[in-house]
Amino acid sequence: MSSSSLNDGRKSFEKDKDLVPDSTQIEVVKPSIHDAVELDEIEHTDTGWYIWLIALTASIGGMLFGYDTGIISAVLVYLEDSLGHLLSASEKELITSLCSAGAFVGSIIAGLTADRYGRKGPMYIGCALFTVGAVLQATAYSIPQMAVGRLIVGFGVGSAAMIVPAYIAEIAPTKHRGRMIGLNNVSITGGQVISYGLGAAFAGVPHGWRYMVGLGGVPSILLAVLLPLCPESPRQLIYHNKHEEARAVLHRIFRAATPEQVQDKIQLIEAGVRESRESTGNQSRFSIVKQLHTNPAYFRALVCACGLMTISQMSGFNVLMYYSGTLFALVGFSNPVAVGLVVSGTNLAMTLVNMLVVDSFGRRRLLVTTSWGMSASLVAVAVSFAYIPVNLETLEMTTKSVTTPAIIVLVFIIFFVIFYGVSIGNTAWMSADFFPMEVRAVGTMYMTCCCWGSNLIVSSTFLSMMKGITPSGAFGFYACLTFIGWVMIIFFYPEMSGLQLEEIREVFKHGFGVRYASRLRKQRAEDRHARLG
Repeated sequence: MSSSSLNDGRKSFEKDKDLVPDSTQIEVVKPSIHDAVELDEIEHTDTGWYIWLIALTASIGGMLFGYDTGIISAVLVYLEDSLGHLLSASEKELITSLCSAGAFVGSIIAGLTADRYGRKGPMYIGCALFTVGAVLQATAYSIPQMAVGRLIVGFGVGSAAMIVPAYIAEIAPTKHRGRMIGLNNVSITGGQVISYGLGAAFAGVPHGWRYMVGLGGVPSILLAVLLPLCPESPRQLIYHNKHEEARAVLHRIFRAATPEQVQDKIQLIEAGVRESRESTGNQSRFSIVKQLHTNPAYFRALVCACGLMTISQMSGFNVLMYYSGTLFALVGFSNPVAVGLVVSGTNLAMTLVNMLVVDSFGRRRLLVTTSWGMSASLVAVAVSFAYIPVNLETLEMTTKSVTTPAIIVLVFIIFFVIFYGVSIGNTAWMSADFFPMEVRAVGTMYMTCCCWGSNLIVSSTFLSMMKGITPSGAFGFYACLTFIGWVMIIFFYPEMSGLQLEEIREVFKHGFGVRYASRLRKQRAEDRHARLG
């Protein structure tokens, strides 16, 4: 596109903007999708290291999320009678699931405060919660204190899980958005790997589990120190009428952009902010929640994002994170935490693969072509467990040797993790960009609540399911849910990779937008080709 054409487009948009004297005017002329592409030339300029450092810093919250959910697997193996007596299966489920319960509440609190206080405020609160929870757990000599520590850490996990993807989605350039949210997913799985590594390292240390949980407070202090160096989201700054601050942030993100391109980007964001304000006005938080359910486009985005998140959790993946030590000890492995490290390491590797290919390959294509493998792998695990003699009362093997079916269980659990990590496990967290700005915080809150609500169900019932319907029945149940989820993805999940945040809001105005999103992406590709030509 020539500079004169771009200037004409900008002047035309500014003229339309001048027709609206204030935000209370009812009729607002907003740019069309074609105009948005013209006004978003900044997205095709180079970005530097600054934005990646911001995303990396924010992703420390994801690492805390992964560490505190993963470390419990090793803790349950080595806790023994440190809390007064040997824990029963129900007490282990309680300690494990309280983190998920706290995360459910924490995500709600973060979602209700994120618009008023910005995206960084809940991050600071999360740092304090992680630190306090780590100290309480490390000094616990009773089940109640350990439970309170896990609950407080859960508040921090929920806050981080909700706010970090939303923050990165708003601050990331369109061409890097999937990879940058993927960086947070890498941090989550990296935190899990670190938790297993430290679990194995402190396995032979007296009361080593105290060091395991206590070290969870170190990254939270680091994040609190680095957060002042990170800017607020430009969209949040413009939403709160801090235009000059937003301009400075955009200049640092898009280092090669001209002042005119930055101004174009600000105008495009302003158009989205105006539409957000028209949609919400001075409505209460309850009214915005109600609108999320009554506006058809918002509700379809909610169903799609929350549905994918629920599938990712009900697949049973977190059974491996929370109970892998218990699970691999059950099938006869002498060092179950080390075996769990192999599983978490596989997940980290696949998360890296997802981050590298998701923007170019596409989220939908990844999900459709790989999610079926999760169900197939779980079926193989369920069948293998039928040949492993397990005492359903104690959940212990009647023999102590590692049998061929036990090795097959491990192999297909690794296959399951490969399919999970490269597809649904990480892509589910990218759905924060499904929601328009006016409902993004609340929508992401709902999505995160679905994560932790489902997670709570899995973590609090797995050992009971193993006893009640046998290990084969438990994994067969997860296989059925995963297969149903794959079918639902085929019919209802649209392709959002490469679309601007301001364009995504249009997708769900056309049903679930699977075909519309495909046409829109094709149109954008043709426009880019025409400009380059």
